[in-house]
Amino acid sequence: MKNSRQSHIKRNLWLRAQIIQAVRTFFIDNDYLEVETPCRIPAPAPEAHIDAEVSGDWFLHTSPELCMKRLIAAGYPRIFQICRCFRQKERGSKHLPEMTLLEWYAAGHNYFNMMDQCEELIRFVARRAGFKNFLVYQGNRIDLNPPWPRMSVTDAFEKFSSVSMETAMLQDRFDQVTAFDIEPNLGYGKPLFLYDYPASAASLARLKPENRSMAERFELYISGMELCNAFSELTDPLEQRTRFENEQKNRSKFGLQAYPLPEKFLDSLQYMPEASGSALGMDRLVMLFADTTRIDDVVAFTPEEL
Repeated sequence: MKNSRQSHIKRNLWLRAQIIQAVRTFFIDNDYLEVETPCRIPAPAPEAHIDAEVSGDWFLHTSPELCMKRLIAAGYPRIFQICRCFRQKERGSKHLPEMTLLEWYAAGHNYFNMMDQCEELIRFVARRAGFKNFLVYQGNRIDLNPPWPRMSVTDAFEKFSSVSMETAMLQDRFDQVTAFDIEPNLGYGKPLFLYDYPASAASLARLKPENRSMAERFELYISGMELCNAFSELTDPLEQRTRFENEQKNRSKFGLQAYPLPEKFLDSLQYMPEASGSALGMDRLVMLFADTTRIDDVVAFTPEEL
């Protein structure tokens, strides 16, 4: 076993433990309550391109989002969770079918507040892990000093793509163009927030009151890698139900399983205050600090080793 993969990644696993501990310390010091929600649920949030693992008559959660928002609706103002999540058919250099996700939610916050907190969190983790105000990833020095640049999705299409965002949407190529033309160019020199997504990509995000064609959503990129996805939360149960029903239709159109609607979550939205939430991939965060392009290098066991 001395020549096993596990024997060669001890440094990374120690670093992973440091990072997880630093994340917990950050949120506890900022008056967040650590919560645990069930990973086996009767109905995941319907998303056209995310498949949940079946567990008996229920499903393993792809994210703790629905249950955590029910806690916000029940009066918990600030909560966070580090948990395992499961998604079918996700395997690659940056993907695992079982991954570790950090999610946190704050009542009274919007997506701009969440951007600020993302900066604070990652800079805190960097200091605790001995990286101070910068890290080096694959030869690129990433300056972590604030402020981090912010770029709208519309501007990113204009800068990096030969087609506009509107054209890509009309051609049903928004995800494709974003993945191949835009994302690989983001977050060099400094981390970058890509924000204000089209309403069709809103997911569970609130639409901008002054421009309902855009959603209050952002993603954080470092060295071309997506690290987190966040938004101001949608609190309108009727609008959320309509979005879920549309996603169910899209899943059926693609020949995918249609999930039951998460009725208890939808019922809770009527009590949910204005809030913002973020999901951050812990495995990818460790990849950045470990300076590796392979997610396999930051986990104790891969699926193929079991």
